[in-house]
Amino acid sequence: VNGIEIYSMKIDSKVTSRFAHNVITSRAVNRGNVHKEVFFDVELPKTAFITNFSMTIDGVTYPGIIKEKEVAKKQYEKAVSKGQTAGLVKASGRKTEKFTVSVNIEAASKVTFELTYEELLKRQFGKYEMFIKVKPKQLVKDFEIEVNIFEPQGITELEAEGTFITNDLQNIIKKTFSEEKGHISFKPTLDQQRTCANCSQSVLDGDFTVRYDVKRTTPDNLQIVNGYFVHFFAPTNLPKLPKNVIFVIDISGSMSGREIEQTREALLKILDDIKEDDFFNFILFGSEVHTWKETLIKATPENLDEARKFVRGIDTEGMTNLYGGIMRGIDMLNAAHEGNLVPKRSASIIIMLTDGQPNVGISNTNDIQTHVKKAIEGKYPLYNLGFGYGVDYNFLEKMALENKGLARRIYPDSDAALQLQGFYDEVSNPMLTDVELNYPENEISDLTKNSFKHFYDGSEIVVAGRFIDNNQNSLTVDVRGEGANDALSYTTQQDAEQTAKAFQEQEYIFGDYIERLWAYLTIEQLLEKRIAATGEEKENLTAEALDLSLKYKFVTPLTSMVVTKPEDYDNQDGIADKPIEGIDIFTILVYLRSQAFLWRSPKERRLCGHSFEHISEKSTFQTLFDGDPHFIISVPQKEDAICFNINENPGAVLNLINDPVTGTTVNGELIGDKRANSDAKIQNTYFGKLGIANKHLNLKLTVTPEKITVQNGNEKTGFTWLDSVTLQQEGLTLIINRKKNLVLKMGSGASFVIVLHQVWKKHPLHQDFLGLYTLESDKLSEQTHGLLGQFFHPIDFTILEIHPGSDPKKPDATMIVKNNELTVTRGWQKDYRTDPKHGVDVPCWFVHDNGAGLIDGVHTDYIVSSLF
Repeated sequence: VNGIEIYSMKIDSKVTSRFAHNVITSRAVNRGNVHKEVFFDVELPKTAFITNFSMTIDGVTYPGIIKEKEVAKKQYEKAVSKGQTAGLVKASGRKTEKFTVSVNIEAASKVTFELTYEELLKRQFGKYEMFIKVKPKQLVKDFEIEVNIFEPQGITELEAEGTFITNDLQNIIKKTFSEEKGHISFKPTLDQQRTCANCSQSVLDGDFTVRYDVKRTTPDNLQIVNGYFVHFFAPTNLPKLPKNVIFVIDISGSMSGREIEQTREALLKILDDIKEDDFFNFILFGSEVHTWKETLIKATPENLDEARKFVRGIDTEGMTNLYGGIMRGIDMLNAAHEGNLVPKRSASIIIMLTDGQPNVGISNTNDIQTHVKKAIEGKYPLYNLGFGYGVDYNFLEKMALENKGLARRIYPDSDAALQLQGFYDEVSNPMLTDVELNYPENEISDLTKNSFKHFYDGSEIVVAGRFIDNNQNSLTVDVRGEGANDALSYTTQQDAEQTAKAFQEQEYIFGDYIERLWAYLTIEQLLEKRIAATGEEKENLTAEALDLSLKYKFVTPLTSMVVTKPEDYDNQDGIADKPIEGIDIFTILVYLRSQAFLWRSPKERRLCGHSFEHISEKSTFQTLFDGDPHFIISVPQKEDAICFNINENPGAVLNLINDPVTGTTVNGELIGDKRANSDAKIQNTYFGKLGIANKHLNLKLTVTPEKITVQNGNEKTGFTWLDSVTLQQEGLTLIINRKKNLVLKMGSGASFVIVLHQVWKKHPLHQDFLGLYTLESDKLSEQTHGLLGQFFHPIDFTILEIHPGSDPKKPDATMIVKNNELTVTRGWQKDYRTDPKHGVDVPCWFVHDNGAGLIDGVHTDYIVSSLF
């Protein structure tokens, strides 16, 4: 491909006692006669930590070094600020994170990339699963996947499958297992990789999955090596506990359409799986809270039929009273236990699904967390499902973790109903409650989590720790839990000699694997605790997790791996970060500026300068535009920005903000230059008229570069830009700063600043035009939309595959945003907030074709018939 041949790629996985050590080695050669850029792309499981990376070029190895994130960040920012194309970047998918590195290679030179990552395989539905993404993007002469598994308990089943595996490729997968060892290999020839005879496209594009399970003659298995131990607990053949499930479902307006349809579909399938001994109920929250029944109801065939009718009738309405919905569910479950309406030996669960953020009742998320935690009091787990990208996932995750549950993102794809059902399947078969694995306090230090609210069928509890005395070679554990019929209580013991006998096959052992397993599990749990912590506790957890990440060389959310490239090839630094699941709620800045403004002389720019004399210093500019519809979306969490143009004819009216809840609408009408510029391919346009309305207050404001008109009901008041005015009426505050700007506040909603841009009156081409700044956009509702309004909600994006573009100074890349894959270009735009005369260069990723794929729908969807 483009003169670069990947002649070898090998994925070598070694699994010892569920802990996987994976090495991906890729070798490439530049067959061309000039230097070329070589990319190494790999997608890894989200649960994995990178532990090593290196590049070997012409026999010289350049290793990656793991550093504290803030230290590494400075090196990386220097490269990014220059628009350099090389670097290790991150991307998140459903199951994977993508890491990319590139380097320029001289003609006829070779490069070897080697990446190592480790993860603890988790047991679900009775099997351990190892997920390998296969996507070499070209035919590879020597391609191989090799997996070696060693389980001292013995292997009972082993299977491997690939989404890309055809009937012809099925026989290439070689699989063997006996006693403690399992082996899988997949090594297709060049011809077997082709999509058809003589094709150059590769069929290797998809997921390769290995699943296995181990023998279980006892409920648990203890292993001791070099002063560390791991305890696997997964009892079988226990009777299932009855469960009490309350589904708390968001039915706000934003759930309308496909989302509520998929929710109904999932709930109907879940009802088919509810057992007759179970109790359940549905609570729906929009602006109001509705319940199916006043109490938990037993899952008799008659009640299930009635529930199906109720689910089919679920529809959307109103806003998002999340607090009211979840508290109703907690109160109902508490009342059921206090009134003995549910079996004493049963497992209670609350599952909440939402796609938005609370905005009715108590909407402060910290207050909601406090009330929920106090009401549940640790009695049962809370599972929070965040549907789509409009949710405050950090809030959902923190609240779930505080209440012994977890959060899960539901991706808004065609299989969302299956995702919902799949999650329910994970928690639908509780076998034990209040499980505790107790170890002698005077013998063990640094113990991972050892108490669990529920144990589910097909899963596994893993606890690890280290001995205070490294020479200790035995351990006794007391196991406690509550089952369906009686309490589970027993003592188990293990010594190091038993483990040593099982591990005589040294070829499968990689280093001190139990110590690394302990470190992996400890870091994972510290990071989880850190989500729900505050203040000094959070600082201590962060410090502890950081120390372990650096000691064991794991790339975690607290560390980065810096790859310093050879000066002869790039003189650039790359960085590997661990992506963090979830989107913080942050203020999104949307900024439009005038392209024509950049072409003016310094004198003309001074005439366009503006100030904001009557704006509070505490105000935050949240959206703004100036002229030619050119948008910049600042995403602080990414420390980056996205920009795009809207190209439309003069006279078109664009809907910028529309909030049906507060009744606020902002539209803008475009004007063009005085005459067409024969040198310009696209006519320059600006906002020449703005209309801001609030239907609840019956207020309208019309602004042009010549005058300002306020209409309050049937009364109209007119002003010019030569006035200095402060006007206060019921529901309205208007301040005009002479020939500069005006400040408008309607009711308790957002505030707006409209800026007058004046050009030289004899300018042969340009006209006066307007800019608009939005303040306090958080006072608009979550249902706000429009070309600007849609970006008042959280947005996440991922950049990958950075490569040279048509302009050498502006590399291209692939952007993943809103489940779309877009080609974007690195560029710069001007931000005039701090420097009205010259502006400040803001780097951003430019989305082509009128923002297609970034904005909802297409830009013509936002054209409206008139200003109001």
